[in-house]
Amino acid sequence: MIAKTIFEQVLNRANHGPVAVVYADGTKKTFGKGKPLFTVTIHDDSVISDIVKRFDLGFGEAFMHETIAVDNLDELLKFAYLNERDFKKIFGKRSGYRFSRNIRTKQAKQIESHYDLGNEFYELWLDKAMVYTCGYFRKKTDSLDTAQEQKLDHVLNKLQLSKGQEFIDLGCGWGGLVIRAAKKYGAKGIGVTLSKEQYEYAKKRAKEEGVEKLATFHHMNYQDAPNLGKTFERVVSVGMLEHVGRDNHAQFFKTIDTLLKPEGIAVVHSITQQVEDAMPAWIDKYIFPGGYVPSVRETVHYLPEYDFHITDYESLRLHYVRTLDEWTKRFEKNLSKVREMGYDETFIRMWRLYLRGSMTSFKHGTFDLSQFVFTKGLKNDLPPTREYLYK
Repeated sequence: MIAKTIFEQVLNRANHGPVAVVYADGTKKTFGKGKPLFTVTIHDDSVISDIVKRFDLGFGEAFMHETIAVDNLDELLKFAYLNERDFKKIFGKRSGYRFSRNIRTKQAKQIESHYDLGNEFYELWLDKAMVYTCGYFRKKTDSLDTAQEQKLDHVLNKLQLSKGQEFIDLGCGWGGLVIRAAKKYGAKGIGVTLSKEQYEYAKKRAKEEGVEKLATFHHMNYQDAPNLGKTFERVVSVGMLEHVGRDNHAQFFKTIDTLLKPEGIAVVHSITQQVEDAMPAWIDKYIFPGGYVPSVRETVHYLPEYDFHITDYESLRLHYVRTLDEWTKRFEKNLSKVREMGYDETFIRMWRLYLRGSMTSFKHGTFDLSQFVFTKGLKNDLPPTREYLYK
């Protein structure tokens, strides 16, 4: 079996391990010296060929459908990321997978496939403000709720909002940032989302919080935001750049340019990666169709095209590791409720792999979380130090 030979050659050459494999016939083999960090059990030998041919997609589907099992998922994922470069040299061009196109006519469906699973599902494991991006942990003892509140404040501080200022949030999620800005600063915010469920939730919550006159929302594509006929002193986007697609980066920054007033401040918060590379095929097919994580350098590349001047950059990579760990624990704690919602075991394993895989990609892989702050044109009345962020 050629696939099995290639599979074992790859495991033998791995720099991080060791690993044990139990084949369908019960044969057990250890690769590397010492006690295995984890054991992979293969229930169907056809999985081997699928992994060799389709790499992450082959493994992901096998894990989802239980034709492969692992006794320590975190160690397996760490093993995969630490050996990622070597694995890609052998497996990287074998998948044959056709990635989802991120074009205007498909964007609504792509967003719905992930974000419209039901607000009740996300309420099980997100914080009370329903913030689906990385938290900001000031202390080891911070809870997820505290960390997400601190993250919202951290972003709002970077925007340097003041009472009466108006801003727009592109990709506002469930409205947490816009509502927080209204309550804490008295700022007027407009949130834009393509998710119908997020839109309805944000509107309802703003009313419940008594800030519906300051916090308003639109169910629309971010590209249509200029049709609102307004410009803003501040523009923010938290966790949306990853969804716009690599071919649409210019459109994204052009939209910010159209919306932002001269000397205005923008904050873009996005997952980034070390080098330019396509999303894993499994993520594209099952989690974020059409998504693309930009590198820092290709993001910064667009700023001069619109006379944007970067004033601050910050990496929150380790904050995302902890956030994803908290999400996973909450997800696992509420599995009975997930099942009551009608989601099956395949769905549960899919989300388990997504959440744990994401955490490991930030801890041991090439993913980062970047916050970019920039102004439209030169702005000479900025604070001289970062002290304003922490007051």
